[in-house]
Amino acid sequence: MTELVYHVVEHDGGWAYKVDGSFSETFPTHEAAHRAAARAAAEQRQAGETTGITYEDRSGRWRSEVSDGADRPETSVDD
Repeated sequence: MTELVYHVVEHDGGWAYKVDGSFSETFPTHEAAHRAAARAAAEQRQAGETTGITYEDRSGRWRSEVSDGADRPETSVDD
């Protein structure tokens, strides 16, 4: 199973969380960024509906597959 870690970091004059190389919006305090990261991490774990998806892979090829709505990653928040 995939694990995603939400890292709370200083960013753009405030605080943000970073996950898989992407930054969130900037928050005024570490605590606010931590709360937002915890909320996002919890939402990431929520099961959804099984559905068909289409996406472009790294080589530029379009792919179609079924995304299992129960296949959710483990998540955590790291200060």
